[in-house]
Amino acid sequence: MSKPLGFEKPLGMRDILPDLLEKQRWLEKRVKACMKQWGYQEISTPTLEYYDTVGEASATLDNRLFKLLDSEGKTVVLRPDMTAPIARVASSLLKEEPLPLRLMYSANVFRAQRNEAGRNAEFTQLGIEYIGSASVDADAEAIALAVSVLKAAGVKVFKIAVGHIGFLEGLLEEIVQRMEDRERLKEFLYHRDYVGFRHYVQGLHLSRENAARLYELLKLRGGKELIDRAESITVNGQARKAVTNLRQLWEALEAYQVEKYVLLDLNLLRNLDYYTGILFEGYAANQGFAICTGGRYDGLMARFGRPCPATGFAVQMDSLLEAVDYQPEQPSKFLILYSAEQRMEALERARKLREENSAVVIAQRKEELAALDFSQYAEVIDLTEEEASWR
Repeated sequence: MSKPLGFEKPLGMRDILPDLLEKQRWLEKRVKACMKQWGYQEISTPTLEYYDTVGEASATLDNRLFKLLDSEGKTVVLRPDMTAPIARVASSLLKEEPLPLRLMYSANVFRAQRNEAGRNAEFTQLGIEYIGSASVDADAEAIALAVSVLKAAGVKVFKIAVGHIGFLEGLLEEIVQRMEDRERLKEFLYHRDYVGFRHYVQGLHLSRENAARLYELLKLRGGKELIDRAESITVNGQARKAVTNLRQLWEALEAYQVEKYVLLDLNLLRNLDYYTGILFEGYAANQGFAICTGGRYDGLMARFGRPCPATGFAVQMDSLLEAVDYQPEQPSKFLILYSAEQRMEALERARKLREENSAVVIAQRKEELAALDFSQYAEVIDLTEEEASWR
């Protein structure tokens, strides 16, 4: 006798049961419809990509990539995100297309997890890439579209936190001389370790004024009034330029009438070397994980031989599912019971009901009746009792 098969799955992988998957598909449909209304075209890329192209260009850390060897001995990866694959396509198959490109996607991505991480290694992302525009209007469009997507999905209460990597890096360059110290401070911000940030600043032996400027950085969260406060702690150069960019962005967001959904957070930091300007995260009420993430990444396209600016964002489907209470309406579901002699009649009745957009299950009364759960059906049609119908 053969040994029974186990039920365990690889670390971080999971099964999605029918009810949850139905809700996910409903959300995907609404999100994609919203993106298409803004002029974005859907694109699909392979699940497997070469490590030395997409793998190395991805914002995902190397130790979180799923690596395999193909039949020729080349290292391939399960795509860890969609931004790098789309940059590859935009630089090759779409290289003759005029810029800007507005592309959207819905795809599963893969990132290896540690035992203690407690997160999924395979998950669905829906997002957009706006390739070919360095304007503040492109950043504003990405953020305004993120707002529209979350509203279309039914997220009732949320905020989009907006930062600027140029402000952060510029301020640190003004105050902290050694690059190693600047990188260490950025790591504290990346991990939201503000206590560690303060302790490290104390050990730098800065002037009281400069230390106060760094401490003020941790307080730069708020609305439009934050822009003047940020400008007051900068001297010139990159940080001051970033403040001007944020001021222009806010004006554009006001034109989109979405500023009430936006919160400035100038110590916001995501990947340490990926984003190049505006970056943002969306949070639903009472959720600790970001529901969407995005920003400007002007350096990526050059790695594929087509230098040009780009921005975009991705919605995390797992977080979106938790943030939306609404359950999609199910079509009326019928059960048709029949005897062996009534098979043709049962199938014809089922066909007509399905043409009316109803869900229909058919079952032979004698053999399957005991195993059926009648409560899940709107109506039961029993052909063996002269087509009597009952609830």
